[in-house]
Amino acid sequence: MSDIDDGLHTPVDATRGIGTPPVDALRAAGTSGPPVGGPAFDSDHPPRADLVSDCVHCGFCLTTCPTYVLWGEEMDSPRGRIHLIGQGLSGEPLSDSMVTHFDRCLGCMACVTACPSGVRYDRLIEDTRAQVERRHPRTARERALRTAIFALFPYPKRLRLLRGPLRAYQMSGLQRLVARSGLLQRLAPALATLESLAPRLRGVPRPPARVRARGTRRAVVGMLTGCVQSAFFPDVNSATVRVLAAEGCEVLIPPGQGCCGALSVHNGRRAEAQRFARRLIDTFESCGMDFFVVNAAGCGSSLKEYDELLADDPVYAERAAAFTAKVRDLSELLAELGPVARRHPLPLTVAYHDACHLGHAQGVRAQPRALLRGIPGLELRAIADPEICCGSAGVWNVLNPAPAAELGDRKAKAVLATGADLLVTANPGCLMQVAAAVRRRGGSIALAHTAHVLDASIRNLGAAALVDRD
Repeated sequence: MSDIDDGLHTPVDATRGIGTPPVDALRAAGTSGPPVGGPAFDSDHPPRADLVSDCVHCGFCLTTCPTYVLWGEEMDSPRGRIHLIGQGLSGEPLSDSMVTHFDRCLGCMACVTACPSGVRYDRLIEDTRAQVERRHPRTARERALRTAIFALFPYPKRLRLLRGPLRAYQMSGLQRLVARSGLLQRLAPALATLESLAPRLRGVPRPPARVRARGTRRAVVGMLTGCVQSAFFPDVNSATVRVLAAEGCEVLIPPGQGCCGALSVHNGRRAEAQRFARRLIDTFESCGMDFFVVNAAGCGSSLKEYDELLADDPVYAERAAAFTAKVRDLSELLAELGPVARRHPLPLTVAYHDACHLGHAQGVRAQPRALLRGIPGLELRAIADPEICCGSAGVWNVLNPAPAAELGDRKAKAVLATGADLLVTANPGCLMQVAAAVRRRGGSIALAHTAHVLDASIRNLGAAALVDRD
């Protein structure tokens, strides 16, 4: 361990507490692999030493961490990664081994929920990843894959261009042929993962720029249409708009809106995320909205942290804080306003899956369940091990297809064990990941977003509208 004291790389006590992890494992993980010259972190938003020292290594996080559950490796647990961050702050170089353990983190934030000491692991891993992306030289293959991902997924227009070819591929029977051959999985696992995740596409008109409230107007809301959501789940956006209008909300949907930056910030691309955030604020801040509504969990968690993302920007810091104060998940806003639209019966058994960035990152768990329980005839069933991520985690499943598939299979098994008619969740990544895993297991269950269920109840469409959607 280096003993540098320059005001930035000060020795950090990251091993105090009664549950200190094995010293040999910590030492080996921090030093193996060829290091980049100099200390691990520079002065541009390094992970904070005081947050590292908050960890007492009690181990409460271990059983909720998906990578620790998979492999049982100390360095693939939150407390192990915090120790590595502490080593970096104490002057150790950024080794390949360190980066591997940081990259393996899904960012699900289950550890934040489990931690009795309130450790801000979310802040630590986000700042660490930004350092890794700037300072660690990746292989040509890694660079090519990440470049392709971030040239496509944060851009709704580019994603929408894929709809036509993808729909033709699905309807031609070629998709089934490729799946049976197993060739794509052997030659290009990341591409095979993307192919398996692609949902069955539906033709849904884009919502208009303004939708009037039905009945008395109770609120004016701006709405994020999202990237993957707008391209591959436009029916979720349409259902969201109808539910909001039925509950007395005037909905504003500027057509020029872009990515919120969630995918970028969760993967250490801080400057890119800041550019997306500034543009979104510019698009919505003058539209006169009372709230900003999000129906994708990963997006919502990042939007609620715009004040931190742009805290150093003299032009946007106050504007970002004002914007953040208006952000609500769809279920949050509906619970806050209270229901006015009549709910019609839906005789269904429903397994509700907590999307990690809704349950863990935003702490929104009670609201969607309360909304679902408010529907006559609907029965909620619990899923075993609800704190364990399904393995989607943004693009983690594309970057790490094998462990992501294992996590997906675990979640699919737990979902199918409920015997429910319908799986409901609030994130497009979760919908795609669980659907793919259910197919691999040869199982069958209908899947829907929370907005779909509320919309079907309000419009009196009946249970068939949800279970026979495919």
